[in-house]
Amino acid sequence: MKIIHFTDTHFIPVGKTLYGRDPAAALKRCIVDINQNHPDAELCVITGDLTHWGEPEAFDHLKQYLEELTMPLRLLVGNHDDRHVFRQWFGEHPCDANGFIQSVEDLSVGRFIYLDTNEPGHHEGWYCDQRMQWLEQQFAAAAEKDIYLFMHHPPFDIGIPALDRISLVQKEAFSEVVKPYRKQIRHLFFGHIHRPLSGSWLGIPMSSLRAMNHQVQMDMKDSLLKGNFEPPAYCVVLFRDDTIIVHFHDFMDNSPKFDMAHSPTEDWTVMKSHS
Repeated sequence: MKIIHFTDTHFIPVGKTLYGRDPAAALKRCIVDINQNHPDAELCVITGDLTHWGEPEAFDHLKQYLEELTMPLRLLVGNHDDRHVFRQWFGEHPCDANGFIQSVEDLSVGRFIYLDTNEPGHHEGWYCDQRMQWLEQQFAAAAEKDIYLFMHHPPFDIGIPALDRISLVQKEAFSEVVKPYRKQIRHLFFGHIHRPLSGSWLGIPMSSLRAMNHQVQMDMKDSLLKGNFEPPAYCVVLFRDDTIIVHFHDFMDNSPKFDMAHSPTEDWTVMKSHS
């Protein structure tokens, strides 16, 4: 099985810019690249911050682009999104009994659980008691299935102070819900940090990636959130019986491409092969 993961599209209304850029430009190229090179992907998941200010016009703009994807799509909400506006434009996406944009999908490789960490008026992640109870129920109902978690905010600190202060607030409570099932959870996918990151949490493999429009600087000292324009990326996730592979693809990379058996320049390698 193959899926696509990307995050933080930060869409805005038509004709506007964000940090001097139009987020639609990168997303258009992203979708073209995915459709061309990965039409066999069974699913695409976008882990939140779909818009930057949450306006209806931004969601409408985004929906026009996402309709070009040739595979099923799952969307999560992030701290920049408005849950109620999201439901107006993406009403086909399921939610739980309390109205949170949370759902479960059982696929060939296991149970995918999509979480809602949005709290209106806050950039920090939030996971209240109602959501905790829902998650416990989904874990319990998974039986022997492998589990894959998708969320916007990381439920742990990553060592970048500016991001750690806006990560999930209920880290300890969330980890207590997860711990009994950690050997069953094969991977955690999340967004929010605008950086490539991989590792493990509670023994659970996890990964995140760069966003579509702008990134967060790699600064482990300053608590001020600082950005840059490192290239955006999407992930190609391959599932095997005993392996999960996450490829990070910088789809806007314009560097020269060449056959490594034949150097594109007259350098030492070429000269040696001719000697």
